[in-house]
Amino acid sequence: MPSTELLVAFFATTAIFAYIPGPAMLYAAAQTMARGRWSGLMAALGIHLGGYVHVFAAAVGLSVLFHAVPVLYMAVKLVGALYLIWLGVSLFRAKAQGDAVLPGIQPKSARRAFFESVAVEVLNPKTAIFFMAFLPQFIDASAGFPVWLQFVVLGTIVNLMFSSADIVCVMLAGAVTARLRRSSRAQRLMRRAGGAVLVGLGVHVALQKS
Repeated sequence: MPSTELLVAFFATTAIFAYIPGPAMLYAAAQTMARGRWSGLMAALGIHLGGYVHVFAAAVGLSVLFHAVPVLYMAVKLVGALYLIWLGVSLFRAKAQGDAVLPGIQPKSARRAFFESVAVEVLNPKTAIFFMAFLPQFIDASAGFPVWLQFVVLGTIVNLMFSSADIVCVMLAGAVTARLRRSSRAQRLMRRAGGAVLVGLGVHVALQKS
């Protein structure tokens, strides 16, 4: 494995990146606002599991394709952006169903949030580029472990640390929404706020130049 000094730098840098508010945090918070804390946690789990697709892609070098074939990168990015926008619009169109709506549909909403989040993360090429650009800085080619295994181990640590930040964000958002859950009007506003965040993220991803 890399040297102790390199690992200390890796953990410190990863922690900084993980806890700087970013799209994944906003996405998890939006799911929490729209569907409740349990759905937010399932969304964080979906993002986490989707992240492993990019970890293993980086380990076998597939992420290099996004650099070599810009059209592929743009295509995947636009598909992911459109999916985020569609999710946001779906929350806008959801009908209020009374005070008991969140507890009543929570299991279904949580499952839906989970699968949506896996898809969102897998369709995010910027995650693949991040792993491919970030992890090699801490890979030691002369270490006893093969390079691909170092990619997997370090990528898993990065994924876990980013997910811990997402969970903190979900818990904070859940604490706020729990106070508003009794009001059907507040539920409607939270759904729309969550939808607005998702649409905004989709537009942001689509308009980014890189």
